[in-house]
Amino acid sequence: MRKKWVGDPSNRTSEMPMEPVISFNATYEELLVPNTPFHKPIPLAEMVDFLVDFWHGDGLFE
Repeated sequence: MRKKWVGDPSNRTSEMPMEPVISFNATYEELLVPNTPFHKPIPLAEMVDFLVDFWHGDGLFE
């Protein structure tokens, strides 16, 4: 099941990193409050960075 989700590593190409999906000025409410799908997939690392920055700003992550 994991192999199906991750894909076959031999088929991967060494691509340049993508532009960030999340705008640098995006707000928590814009991203997570609406109950609509994102316009394109957001990499996990990018979403984690966004949430940690938000939590730090609100004093929720020490």
